[in-house]
Amino acid sequence: MELRIFTEPQQGATYDDLLAVARAAERLGFGAFVRSDHYLTMGGDGLPGPTDAWTTLAGLARDTSTIRLGTLMTSATFRHPGVLAIQVAQVDQMSSGRVELGLGAGWFEAEHSAYGIPFPGTGERFDRFEEQLAIITGLWATPMGETFTHVGEHYRLTDSPALPKPDQARPPVIIGGKGIRRTPVLAARFADEFNLPFVDLATTRSQFANVRRSCEAIGRDPESMTWSNALVLCCGEDETEVQRRADAIGREPAELRANGLAGTPDEVVERIGRYAEAGAERIYLQVLDLSDLDHLELVAERVLPQVR
Repeated sequence: MELRIFTEPQQGATYDDLLAVARAAERLGFGAFVRSDHYLTMGGDGLPGPTDAWTTLAGLARDTSTIRLGTLMTSATFRHPGVLAIQVAQVDQMSSGRVELGLGAGWFEAEHSAYGIPFPGTGERFDRFEEQLAIITGLWATPMGETFTHVGEHYRLTDSPALPKPDQARPPVIIGGKGIRRTPVLAARFADEFNLPFVDLATTRSQFANVRRSCEAIGRDPESMTWSNALVLCCGEDETEVQRRADAIGREPAELRANGLAGTPDEVVERIGRYAEAGAERIYLQVLDLSDLDHLELVAERVLPQVR
């Protein structure tokens, strides 16, 4: 099992806050540092305000050296696919090939209203999402010296030089979600990794099976997909420390134990093992108190060696 660090900067974080967490995650041996891509807090004042995901990752590409970097998830409503393909390729070059693109259809209407970003209905958002996946992966796959053309309902690219190229042949694409109709089909077609955020074991088993069936339906080996979950983290040496960390993020230990990875290191290891049995190969640890770097130290010392 690989453990990665997942942050939610829209809740309130500066670039320096994120850099401190990314460098700690790199030093402690976590597999990646990823961040959400949101422009509005989901509780609290969110001060000092949002940071842009790809601007942040560009900085981290130069301010870290080995840890992988990415998003869970970039919203397809935020950026034109041609622009996003350029941004991700450039950050991948800046990091010497350490970038991964988590991409979703978008869901948080309030942030769109707050910043003047169009928010179509669900059907159109998924249509645009599908076209974005085809365009971004198509641009990256176009051989040097050739051009890329796409004529779709929402996007049209004509004779694009399909530049720049990422440092990797193709940055891994992460798709996720609980949708049972279009999500598994798009994941089977385009994703290198399928992610389930904040779901229980039964949902994990069921949705992983849906995506596996979609892979098989198009002749893709499901073993070519990486399977992952994202879960909130609240780990402490003892119950007093668990309670302190739960209080810091406005949650209750009992609720976190039921819905996330909470408790002592041994409890967290046992819970991770249950997700591994359900098919997960990678866990994104949602860290909500970015000032508590001792939290990462504890997990690196007491959890990571037991699940690797």
